[in-house]
Amino acid sequence: MPKYKHGSGSVYKRGKTWWLTYYVNGQQIWESAKTRDKAEARRILQAKIGQRAEGRLMVGADKLTFEDLLAGVENEYKANGRKTLNKVIGRGQHLARSFAGCRALDITTDALWQFIVTRQAEEASNGEINRELSTLRRGFNLALRAQKIPHMPYFPRLEESAPRSGFFEPEEFHIVLQHLAECLKAPMAFAYLTGWRCRSEILPLQWRNVDFDAGIVRLDMGSTKNKDGRVIYMTATLRRLLEERRERTLTLQRQTGQIIPLVFHDCGHPIVNYDKRWREACKKAGVPGRLVHDFRRTAVRNMVRAGIPERVAMQMAGHKTRSVFDRYHIVSDGDLQEAARRLETAFPGQTMTKTMTTARIASPNSAVSA
Repeated sequence: MPKYKHGSGSVYKRGKTWWLTYYVNGQQIWESAKTRDKAEARRILQAKIGQRAEGRLMVGADKLTFEDLLAGVENEYKANGRKTLNKVIGRGQHLARSFAGCRALDITTDALWQFIVTRQAEEASNGEINRELSTLRRGFNLALRAQKIPHMPYFPRLEESAPRSGFFEPEEFHIVLQHLAECLKAPMAFAYLTGWRCRSEILPLQWRNVDFDAGIVRLDMGSTKNKDGRVIYMTATLRRLLEERRERTLTLQRQTGQIIPLVFHDCGHPIVNYDKRWREACKKAGVPGRLVHDFRRTAVRNMVRAGIPERVAMQMAGHKTRSVFDRYHIVSDGDLQEAARRLETAFPGQTMTKTMTTARIASPNSAVSA
């Protein structure tokens, strides 16, 4: 353990203003007390010495800015190769309108509440605001771990709306499928069957990830949101879907002379933007407002209904935490009706009614006693 100079520090006058000098971790600090009163300067010095003793005084903490905090978060995302860096940058732009140029130590809980009020006036959702605040909170946490600041403010968290409960019944899915563009039918069917993320996991899928002999489809580590590899075994339906895609791809390769590594493509080209075509198909099918992401909820529910253990279903769909899985395993009206039917089968109401009637006959004073 290195021995540092500490001492009680001292005050001195420079022009008409009093200055302080003291040591922090062996480093001598000089700073203005911003007062012409010697007694006030000594009071400020003693406060600094007290903070040093409590471990709350750090060199350069007063110079750390909002921009430094945000840069720390962006560097962490870059170092880890996270694909959501652009989202962090976008959130930082909203935060900058309130905190640009601020010292980190000046960003208080009151200032955070003011930011919330400002963003709500801009009609930002509570979810958006929470994500923006979490980005700033991450910056504070990184600075705290690096011992660049002595403390961080309390971060409010707003109540968010309940998670979406949309999912597809088989009939609804087949109707939407009929109205989809030809190039979108196969990837959406794959999403319905597996619950994989369409944009980041299904559309980039390549033939090297498909092993027909072993009957598996594999996602490499780093290709998924949580950086874990994933393997699913083909059902008969999934195998037919992939074999048809393979045959079409081979035919197109022979016709054009090009190599097509993608499983799902639009005449050999990557499928980049499908949002508008998806919305139009849902509208024509009579289920407007549905999202492609609803397939994740649908697949999870179908797996659980089929009797697949929840832990296995989590792995198949790519849910890393139990809380996220629970959010997708949503109960429908049909599930509730089926539960009622099973309950009625297990405990027939007619038997219970007869039992209650018999009990009343045997106890004629039961109505009075009740």
